[in-house]
This record gives sequence, C-alpha cells and structure tokens, in this order.
Amino acid sequence: MSTARGARARARIEVTAAIKDEARRQLAAEGAAKLSLRAVARELGMVSSALYRYFPSRDDLLTALIIDAYDSLGEAAESAHAEVAASGPRERWIAVCAAARRWALEHPHEYALIYGSPVPGYVAPQETVPAASRVGLLLIGVVRDAYRGKGLARTPVSVGLKDEARRMAGDLAPDLPPEVVVALVASWAQLYGLIGFELFGQFNRVVDDREPFFRHAVGRLAHEVGLVYPEPGETAAGSPPA
Repeated sequence: MSTARGARARARIEVTAAIKDEARRQLAAEGAAKLSLRAVARELGMVSSALYRYFPSRDDLLTALIIDAYDSLGEAAESAHAEVAASGPRERWIAVCAAARRWALEHPHEYALIYGSPVPGYVAPQETVPAASRVGLLLIGVVRDAYRGKGLARTPVSVGLKDEARRMAGDLAPDLPPEVVVALVASWAQLYGLIGFELFGQFNRVVDDREPFFRHAVGRLAHEVGLVYPEPGETAAGSPPA
C-alpha cells in the first residue's frame, strides 16, 4: 500500500508540474488575464474534469503560479545576499536589489504576473503573503542590522504622516523607528518601479547603460533608508568613485 501511495504521490507531483509549466507558456503567449484551464487541459491531452482535480479553478492555478514566482524571486535574492552576508549593509542592500533585477530580466512573464497589471477578477489570497514577503524581509533585515550597528540617518516624516508611520512600523518592523519604515516601504516600491520601467520598455531611448544606472539608483534608495555609510571603494550613491 505504501508503495502504491508513493507512486500516486509522485505521479501527482509530475502532473502538477506539467500543468504549471503549460500555464506559464500560456502566460508568456497570452497574458494572465487569458489563462484558461480548458486550454491547459487541451494542450496536455487531458479532459478538463481531470485537471480540476489538481486545480479546481483558474484562480487556484494562478495562486500556485504566483507563489512559485515569489518563491523563485525570493530564493534568488536570498542566495545573492548569502554571498555577501559578511559585508556591510549597503553592499548587502545593493546585492539583494540587483538579484531582484536579474531575476526579473530572466523571468519577465513571471515578473509581470506578480508586479504587472492586476488580473481582472482575481484577488490574491492570504497564502501568497509569506512568499511575497521574502525580498522585503531581507531588506528589512539589512536595515535592522545597520540600525543595531553603526546606526541610521533618519529623515523625519511630516506631521500628517506620523500616525500612519507608527501603524506601518507596528505592522512591519516594530523594532525600527517609524520614519525608517516609511522610507523602507517607499524604497521597496521604487525598487520594483525601477525594474518595471526597464522590463516594460519605459527606459527605451532614455537609459542605455542600465546596470550601472540601476546600481546608482538603488544606492540612492539605500541612502534614503539611512544607509549613508559607503562600503570601501564606493561612494555614498552606490557607485565606484570616478
């Protein structure tokens, strides 16, 4: 019985992987809004009723693809961070950001799924949050280490934002000053804005040499969250001295 159960479990894993692979091909060709369980089943030579045993609805399949994409991005960022874990906060910050950019350029359709236009009628469930948080938690960890070490340069928030800043800090990083958490959230949004502009063509005929531009820009984001101490051989903007 255990052998039979093991074989069934392996077969389920293989079929699930094939379904998701075909769904990713459809994402690349048609976009997430046109993802169809019937079309996936047809391409795999399955009847729709069989596919529904793996993913009861299009939204369940989308959720699985979204979690996979976030986890893949998170793994790339965590691996890059591990390589420079003994370095200073700025170098770690830039390594995480650069890894996110590399992953996006290598997986443009998956990046579009998680950071592009919302899919009509789809609302991401709570189960996507842990995977979606991986890069953000890495960046928070970098800033936390700096705060406990050399310290952070802090920019006060406006009076009208103070209550919201305290709420954000309570939700995201209660051990960090509210103004730092505000800067972190803004920098997180700007990071993915930079990547999206490059990936979706908004930098065409504007920025040609994009990798050094990106490193400079995320170095400035590091400065905004208070990481004002350059690494050896680097300026405060995140670029080597001229």
